[in-house]
Amino acid sequence: MPNLLQMVELKLNETFSILLQPLSLKYILLLPIFLILLYRWSSYTNSSSISVPPSPPKLPVIGNLHQLGLLPHRSLQTLAQRHGPDLMLLHFGSRPVLVVSSAEFASEIFKSHDIAFSDRPKLIFFEKVVKYKDIVSAPYGEYWRQVRSVCVLNLLSNRRVRSFRAVRLEEMKLMISNIAQSCTMTSSSSSSTSPVLNLSEMFLKLTNDVICRVAMGRKYSDCGEGRGRMFMELSVELTEFFTRFNIGDYIPWLAWFTRVNGFDAKLDDLAKRVDAFIDMVIQEHMDKSNNGNDDGMNNDNEDEKDLVDVLLSVQKETAVGFPIDRVSIKAIILDIFTGGTDTTYTALEWTMSELLKNPTAMKKLQNEVRGMVGNKKDVTEDDLAGMHYLNAVITETFRLHPPFPLLLPRMCNQDVKIKGYNIKANTHVMVNAWALGRDPKSYTNPEQYKPERFLDSVIDYKGNNYELIPFGAGRRGCPGIQFAIVVEELVLANIVHKFDWALPHGATTEDLDMTETTGLTAHRKYPLMAVATQFEELPKRDYSY
Repeated sequence: MPNLLQMVELKLNETFSILLQPLSLKYILLLPIFLILLYRWSSYTNSSSISVPPSPPKLPVIGNLHQLGLLPHRSLQTLAQRHGPDLMLLHFGSRPVLVVSSAEFASEIFKSHDIAFSDRPKLIFFEKVVKYKDIVSAPYGEYWRQVRSVCVLNLLSNRRVRSFRAVRLEEMKLMISNIAQSCTMTSSSSSSTSPVLNLSEMFLKLTNDVICRVAMGRKYSDCGEGRGRMFMELSVELTEFFTRFNIGDYIPWLAWFTRVNGFDAKLDDLAKRVDAFIDMVIQEHMDKSNNGNDDGMNNDNEDEKDLVDVLLSVQKETAVGFPIDRVSIKAIILDIFTGGTDTTYTALEWTMSELLKNPTAMKKLQNEVRGMVGNKKDVTEDDLAGMHYLNAVITETFRLHPPFPLLLPRMCNQDVKIKGYNIKANTHVMVNAWALGRDPKSYTNPEQYKPERFLDSVIDYKGNNYELIPFGAGRRGCPGIQFAIVVEELVLANIVHKFDWALPHGATTEDLDMTETTGLTAHRKYPLMAVATQFEELPKRDYSY
């Protein structure tokens, strides 16, 4: 028998003969790469440094992009629960991204270090569509302060919001009239089947028309097959492209991929069509001004001027401390239109969805509105102030369904230390407003729709309470809160005042699909369909809680 030394030598010879086969040589060459990747993986997994926010493992090249999922706000909440419930550092390609998931750390971003986090990251969508000249994407600085001031003073201030009362009331009445016609058709028809209304479509049209009239002087949805169709298509495409993920934003050397798959060409085409449409709007205003044909919104009364009139006046008079060019005017108009439309109609859509799914809350709201308004033909804005349950319903909806679950990203413009964590300059910041609203540390039974929780609460949605920030907070919080809320309150109060609502075809509350769309915004995946029944008016009565 061979001795032990001979046996070992035999086994070694066998092993080397196998390793030297062609297939095995490939694995030998790949072994160093594998060891490097394993080292990088373990270095992030096992890092115990208190100076860096906790991070999950990341992959080469893509970082943590594979963990975003189709519903990023939900995926990031799940990831944060495992790795960083308050603060978590991810890497989207080559970009470090700070994810904030608690009110305590949101306060650090929006209050304690607001200036340091007041910049926006550069994104290809903004570069191509608005050239970083709008309020949303402009770098933090003097230009941004000036254009924001122009918009706030001339369109979004309390005085200006009140001045557009007639526009809101008129558009609301048109929508109510359309709903009433469906009820009349049912009562006069021999069929017992009530027409099913697409509330998502109705809310979108209403908010589009209101924003168009106050920003551009007229609505374009009723301009026939040409401009009307063009306008609605642009509106839908802008929202779609804004919410799509662009690999070039996070892995610059892979930006060529968007050229290959046609994304760049489609975005360029959309940018050109948007530019041409707003050019047309501006030219119409200039022609009317030059011809002295000031009808409706275009006259010497400052309260009746639309945003285009105001911006053209600023350009002509250089009334602010910076030159405002045509590119800036177009970017600001687009900003107001897209921002005002999307958030308002999404909020209406989700509020009615939750009321249909929670009949008790619907009944309480109807009792409040009908009890306070009685047999008045319309609920006016003067009636809204005392409707506390209405406000609670809207607040609770914002808690569960913020229009932008991941608030518009910010970027750190300097090195900052937050509660012992070092955050490097140029780090992107995502605040998960959806997770903040469902944090059990802030709310009891957070998954339950319960407007009563806000009847005696100091928490509101205006950016002062970091447990609930659907419009953001701090310097770059949305300046159009009041504009959006008054539309939602007026529309919601009137539709529950005049009609009783039910799901179509005898569906139950459990049948109502509450699935969200994929991407960065959170619309309903499927349109909200409902049936309206005209309410028989009752004598006015008090209703209290």
